[in-house]
Amino acid sequence: MKRIYSVAILLSAFPLAAFAQQSTTPAPAPAPATQLTTSPAPNPVSDTLRNLIGRYSKNMIGAAESMPPDKYDYKPTPQQITFAHLVGHIAQSNMGLCSRISGSPAPQTPPVADTDGKDKLVAALKASFDYCTDVLAKADDSNLGANVGNANRPVTKAAVMITLACDWYDHYSAQAGYLRMNGILPPSAQPRQ
Repeated sequence: MKRIYSVAILLSAFPLAAFAQQSTTPAPAPAPATQLTTSPAPNPVSDTLRNLIGRYSKNMIGAAESMPPDKYDYKPTPQQITFAHLVGHIAQSNMGLCSRISGSPAPQTPPVADTDGKDKLVAALKASFDYCTDVLAKADDSNLGANVGNANRPVTKAAVMITLACDWYDHYSAQAGYLRMNGILPPSAQPRQ
């Protein structure tokens, strides 16, 4: 309590007039705002997906190749899917979403099952990323609000593009978890060479 009184007495003794006086020298004028000399990117959403697919195709295919064939039936708990199912799901998801982005049907590929071997599942995953790479090379941000779903389930092109990126994050995270639970370092965690 003594400290508060001491501070109050000290402040009251200090001449407040010194604070009230303003300098007669005008403040310097603010620097002019820098103007951007480049125009905004015409396709920021498509460009972002094109940038992401290189990293995620490398990591997700690398994860599928890293898991030993005898571990493709691995699942952390009885309620979870197997690694084989995850790889097949990623391939099917890529094909379906990139087909909607392109506005045309995906190429016909043989269906994959959880019981298919590692080689067939990895091949399907590679084919799905090749297809998405081709689709995204031609994609632009025109008509982001257009319905690319159907009458029963409308969905915009923008929503599909965002879903594709979210799927890559989610699915690679799952793959990395499965690998780590089997003592395998995921591709993105390996030292650079």
